[in-house]
Amino acid sequence: MSAEPSSTAGPAELVAGFLSVVSIAGSALAIFWNPLRVIPFTVLLAFIAVGMSPRGARLPLLAVVIGALCFIAGMTIAVTTNNPIY
Repeated sequence: MSAEPSSTAGPAELVAGFLSVVSIAGSALAIFWNPLRVIPFTVLLAFIAVGMSPRGARLPLLAVVIGALCFIAGMTIAVTTNNPIY
């Protein structure tokens, strides 16, 4: 028997990673297509992923940061080009 912790990812960590990737992809797409409609949902997915992930995980944190930056970029692009924001 070994007292070392297992290095395999559990189901919650795998789902958190999947939600983070979906959030990042949705945030990137929302820069060019209705940012006010899409990005709040992608940031919500990122927050759920942060809650599910273990303490040292970086991908969910990266998803939240990318969501925030994409929101700023998407709203800036939408306002300066006179496109609808929602």
